[in-house]
Amino acid sequence: MNIGFIGLGRMGSNMSRRLAEAGHQVAGYDVRSQAAAELAKKVPNLRAVGSVAEAARDADVVFTSLPGPKEVEPVAIGPGGLLASMRPGSTYVDLSSDAPSLMRRLHALLAEKGIAMLDAPVSGGVTGAANGTLAVMVGGDKALFERMKPVLMCLGPEEKIFYCGPAGAGDVVKLCNNLLAVVTTVANAEVLTLGAKAGVDLVTLLKVIGVSSGTNRGITGGLQRGILRRVFSPPFFTLALSAKDTLLALDLAHEVGVDVGVFEVVGREMEIAMAHGLGDLSFEAVVMPQEDRTGVVLQLTEEELASFAPPAQPR
Repeated sequence: MNIGFIGLGRMGSNMSRRLAEAGHQVAGYDVRSQAAAELAKKVPNLRAVGSVAEAARDADVVFTSLPGPKEVEPVAIGPGGLLASMRPGSTYVDLSSDAPSLMRRLHALLAEKGIAMLDAPVSGGVTGAANGTLAVMVGGDKALFERMKPVLMCLGPEEKIFYCGPAGAGDVVKLCNNLLAVVTTVANAEVLTLGAKAGVDLVTLLKVIGVSSGTNRGITGGLQRGILRRVFSPPFFTLALSAKDTLLALDLAHEVGVDVGVFEVVGREMEIAMAHGLGDLSFEAVVMPQEDRTGVVLQLTEEELASFAPPAQPR
């Protein structure tokens, strides 16, 4: 299959590589032409091209992996974009985390030209992209999803490829997932700084909560992987992207008239973290403002971390 792939960053470079290694012919484009050229040198079946139009012109399927709506919209429907360049009968799959309203609009505009579309945001970070273990959340026509499923399985195993519903549904699920991830991280930070400020040993707090009703994956694994070791770089998923997704999720809540008071507070917390210049760090760095406010740093020694059983599980 001829595939165009637009956006060769930390996620896109790995996903395009997996498609090429599966035997597809991939035309890769990135605004950083050097990044595309370097990737093409390393990956058989992948060639660098000089524009969105060149990536799309002969493609059966075009994928985009871009930061968000501000980048996706001009690529999809701007001058020289996918709407103008893709052939009728071809398919566009957006792997970005995007606004569901934009996805529904793009689905409709492309359909007028005979171009099918799926919104298919992914979860699993750079490691999942590199290993082909991503979760893929797909919105669009169910029959098209079934036809595209074998290609999507280059990115993640069949049991993690989910049909979520009509156009935009994939991004609805992705935004709900990402919002809950950051809410849990902020809540964990507040609980742990509260307990420590009140005089309880941090290890004791973690061990008790880890086997009690308040447990969550942040307590049993994620905190130990990043926050408690102070490993925020290279990022699993940047705080800047997490803040973008949080705001998109809040916009969605306002659009459909759902009151999400807890999430609004977390949205403000993400804005504070961004104002602190933490955007390039892993999203778990959102705990830092709470640490500053309380004077409690959520850090353990390697010896303390080694006392946990079972050990932290990879995400």
